[in-house]
Amino acid sequence: MTEARTQFRHILATLAYRAAKPLRDVPPGFPAFAGPGGGRTAAQILAHLGDLLEWAASAADGQPLWQPVPPGAWADDVRRFHGALSRLDASIASRSELPVPLDRLFQGPIADAFTHVGQLSLLRGQAGSPVRGENFFVADIQPGRTGIDQPRAVREFD
Repeated sequence: MTEARTQFRHILATLAYRAAKPLRDVPPGFPAFAGPGGGRTAAQILAHLGDLLEWAASAADGQPLWQPVPPGAWADDVRRFHGALSRLDASIASRSELPVPLDRLFQGPIADAFTHVGQLSLLRGQAGSPVRGENFFVADIQPGRTGIDQPRAVREFD
């Protein structure tokens, strides 16, 4: 595997780890929360994250398909997000040649996904259930670990 692929897989694992924090242990009513001034609800943002990652996985498989899915139950949409992220990671790891360049996958759906994870973190704070800060430099992030079962923080702070 090339160094670029290994680094890209680390980026995907970082996305999975960082997303797990605002996605787990959400307070009741959080999926419907939109924050001051309106905008997308947390559930709509999570559904969009699933859309982004499913599109990226389909593109890495050579058949890009954008198929937005409306929000479902929070737990189901969290599994959808991590499942699509894991399928993308598996494609990156197993294919000898990718039909799309890694830099395009990063600058499009992956960078967008990081933005939306940040939005969910901000919404958690606005909803009265803030996500604790963390020293991500020491986090236990491993390429290939993109599923729903992410390790807990090594060093959090308030």
